[in-house]
Amino acid sequence: MTRVRADLRRTKIVSTIGPASSDPEVLEALIIAGMNVARMNFSHGTHEFHAQNIANVRDISAQLGIPVAVLADLQGPKLRIGMLPEAGLDVSTGDMVRLTIDDIEGHYVEDQGEIKALIPLQYKDLPKDVGPGDRILIGDGLLELEATASDDENIDCRVLNNGTFLSRKGINVPTAELSIPAITEKDWADVEFILTQDIDWIALSFVRKAEEVYRLKQYLTEHYGGGYPIRIISKIEKPQAVERLSEIIEASDGIMVARGDLGIEIPAEQVPNVQKDMIRRCNAAGKPVITATHLLESMTKNPRPTRAEARDVANAILDGSDAIMTSAETASGDYPVKAVETMAAIAREIEKGMMSDMWRPPEHVKLVLGDVTDAVSYASCETAHRLNASVIIAPTASGRTARSIAKYRPHTPILAVTPNAIVQHQLVLSWGVYPLLSKRLEQTESLREDSVKRAVQSGFARSNDRVVVTAGVANNVPGMTNLLTVEVVDEGHNEAPETI
Repeated sequence: MTRVRADLRRTKIVSTIGPASSDPEVLEALIIAGMNVARMNFSHGTHEFHAQNIANVRDISAQLGIPVAVLADLQGPKLRIGMLPEAGLDVSTGDMVRLTIDDIEGHYVEDQGEIKALIPLQYKDLPKDVGPGDRILIGDGLLELEATASDDENIDCRVLNNGTFLSRKGINVPTAELSIPAITEKDWADVEFILTQDIDWIALSFVRKAEEVYRLKQYLTEHYGGGYPIRIISKIEKPQAVERLSEIIEASDGIMVARGDLGIEIPAEQVPNVQKDMIRRCNAAGKPVITATHLLESMTKNPRPTRAEARDVANAILDGSDAIMTSAETASGDYPVKAVETMAAIAREIEKGMMSDMWRPPEHVKLVLGDVTDAVSYASCETAHRLNASVIIAPTASGRTARSIAKYRPHTPILAVTPNAIVQHQLVLSWGVYPLLSKRLEQTESLREDSVKRAVQSGFARSNDRVVVTAGVANNVPGMTNLLTVEVVDEGHNEAPETI
């Protein structure tokens, strides 16, 4: 069994920053507790609020010497009903209501036949997208309707359960293909702001097809005049995205299993299997996957999670998540730091059990035939296991090699050494990868020596340890790794590596 440092945690933690966690002292405590990625939720807060939080995360991360990535999460096309009386409008099973594009305050009616109430819509094209038989869910699915008729301006619906319409509650239509773009005018304005900030990842909400991801990639490419440094995470929260998952994974740099809206759009009993399938497919593709929403929801008000929540976190880790995420727990909850500490503690405990078994690659992760980097990545895991190496060192310009190694889930820590700061931050999201910033070294021998020194300096290796080192000798082509060596740490490796 591979010897590993007891304090290492392979599964990463994404924490949403909000009013409860924006104070610099709280941000510092979150990083120390185990936050690897700070999520800025653009559904809430001003640009000024996010800019200050981003700057604070960068400053505190640098002071602590702990790399932290920053993820900007776009709001996406959130459908809502309009304004209603403060007390709302109560309806009962079997009632008929009309959803309308008219600019009115919702109210009861008595002169429109069987229609009991008029409910205004903020999204004016919804009647064109919805037809008879479509399910319409209001307020996180607490009120369910069935469309019986529609025209260009109205949708007549039958109420399927008792409930209350309240102002600005969200609308989900899982059975309809909506024409609203995945990237709204607000999102484009937010992207313009994001490009002025030090951001590593953009999360694209309510993705339904790969073309929506490529559109954002094209925009970033045009902005940067070529390749773009910011990477894109697609949030899977629509049934259409589940159906087109393979093409969306291929188009994206990472995936978020956004169980909040997904659990509204598809039956709740389907969510666990859909989650497992998404995670497996991301693992096989070597792309990071975040499991999000309601993992420790009760910790918004309580200092301890429920047993079911602890088990939910554990299952997300056992399923193969690269990262697990807090939302309201850290954004607006009463115990933001405790929530991250709890998540980190559960992860360490579950991983302890995972590491006690003999290493073998996950059954659903297959070697990519003809891919040299993938072959070397697999070989590095097998070699590290058989030689009881203390660390796998992966010098990388693009991050691809480290991610390729990580998909095989080695018990041996992966030390990614990169000269690129944004690649360092992006690799923070990948399972079992610990990225270090290095000086750019062109010669393979110098790079190997420098990398081993960094492993010793950072506590991943000590004298007489065996370490596995990957490298590329194809004229420094990014993403091309074709060399694997085994080094034994000697006294010379205790010298300081070259400075950045």
